[in-house]
Amino acid sequence: MNMVRGSDLLSDLLLSKGVVTPEQLQAAQNRRAETSLSLSKSLVSLGFISEHDLAKIITAETGHRYVDLLDYKVDIQATTSIDENTARRYICIPIDFEDDKLVLAMADPGNIFALDDIRLTTGYEVLPVVSSSEDILSAIQSYYHLDTDVVDRALEAKVMNMEEGEAGPTSEIVDDAPIVRFTNLIITEAINRAASDIHIDPREDEVLIRYRIDGVCQEVRRSPKNILAGIVSRIKIMSDLNIAEKRIPQDGHFGMVYRDKAIDFRVAILPTIYGEKVVMRILDKSSIMLRLDDLGFLNESLEKYTSAFTMPHGAILVTGPTGSGKSTTLYATLNVLNTVEKNITTVEDPVEYRLAGISQVQVNPKAGMTFASALRNILRTSPDILMVGEIRDMETAKTAIEAALTGHLVLSTLHTNDAPSALPRLIEMGVEPFLVSSAINCVLAQRLVRKLCSNCKIPYTPESGSLTALGFPEAEDGMVLYKPSEHGCAKCSNTGYKGRVGLYEVMEMSDEIQRLTVKEASATVILNQAREEGLKTMKDDGFEKVMLGLTSVEEVLRVVSV
Repeated sequence: MNMVRGSDLLSDLLLSKGVVTPEQLQAAQNRRAETSLSLSKSLVSLGFISEHDLAKIITAETGHRYVDLLDYKVDIQATTSIDENTARRYICIPIDFEDDKLVLAMADPGNIFALDDIRLTTGYEVLPVVSSSEDILSAIQSYYHLDTDVVDRALEAKVMNMEEGEAGPTSEIVDDAPIVRFTNLIITEAINRAASDIHIDPREDEVLIRYRIDGVCQEVRRSPKNILAGIVSRIKIMSDLNIAEKRIPQDGHFGMVYRDKAIDFRVAILPTIYGEKVVMRILDKSSIMLRLDDLGFLNESLEKYTSAFTMPHGAILVTGPTGSGKSTTLYATLNVLNTVEKNITTVEDPVEYRLAGISQVQVNPKAGMTFASALRNILRTSPDILMVGEIRDMETAKTAIEAALTGHLVLSTLHTNDAPSALPRLIEMGVEPFLVSSAINCVLAQRLVRKLCSNCKIPYTPESGSLTALGFPEAEDGMVLYKPSEHGCAKCSNTGYKGRVGLYEVMEMSDEIQRLTVKEASATVILNQAREEGLKTMKDDGFEKVMLGLTSVEEVLRVVSV
């Protein structure tokens, strides 16, 4: 039975079962005509049938399982799969996971539009069960407003604002169930939304909670300032940090298993004028198989990069700012190189992904295990391929370059804005120019841009010459580009973007670029030479992906300069 298609089936069902009389049904239909209520709502509002009885009748007729939400132990992690607006629109709420399916309590399990929308939004197959709409709406109010409960309890505990300089009853509020529940909700909701970071930002009169999704911070909720101390203290306990210290920055980490996946959280706490700011970076530490083909390389760039890292020795540098996907690219590269004949060792801070068949070393500065010291010791184990998480200092840079010159393939990252800047940067760090020119095979610079949502992106024809000043290729007559929908759709959480793709700049070390490196030429001179030799910059790569309909002009300009 699908009540979305009409009320005749419901009328016949209720009459045949003797649940309502013809007179009562007529009264409900009259009520329905006078208001915007459905037939079922009209029957309930007139008192002819209860919500629970109606739900059970629908259950018996459709063959779906009936769930009494008052007695059911709802999985809070499941409720974060959809937002409150979606839950209220379809009168439904996710309550559990069964056999990798999302269990969805619904008042109308025949609403195929709701099922399709939620399946598309969450990526899960949906298992509908039946509950009364009254219980569902009550559950929505309860599970999507946990922060209200926390606020009430925090106010009762009289937690003091930090700027007042008074110490609140931290030990009481940290162990308080609502604070624990609210903190867990923030974390699991971020994982379900595929966020890379959680930001808890104190403001003058409130606490702002944001998730970084697809590289862009999105506001999730605002809560009263009173709950800040409890949340921060709870996170400190989870991260094994000093709960009493509020004047200096602290760094820590903790792990959890979420739906059979090991998740690691890197925690940074920073005192600000309005209280302690918390940033948690989310790292999925389970074994994964990354493929270069999935990262967004265009054919020409991928061929150049593949040619460089398949050489028997030399150094490959991947450059870009924090969060530009450098580690992901290196892991995907290692997956290509990882064979039983190769001895591969990495030194990382932290080990973000675990790769089978590769020896991975975690940096531990407190124990004296730095990048440089780890690298020196790794070279004694006769590795064929080395991956250094980041070149941060002169000693690490020299050791890595020397390893590349002595028969090892070395992969590493460096913080520079583009590929040509990596060469002068190494020289500034103290590496001899002739060593840099001889050791480097290629430099890959990259950025990440958001992909347009394939479900709601909008085609348009740019005006002639409107993009020329930006360096966009000459537009052909009638060329169609795409832009995000103004309000997005359920699949992209109303942002117009879903997922990310890389922009890449692959600079090979030609004879002329080697000569300029030895002469300590500037990054600008090296860039001009590389462009003469056919270098495709990140902006060029981005505009080509705009023409392919993968992203928008605005996204490319957000991460690269004109």
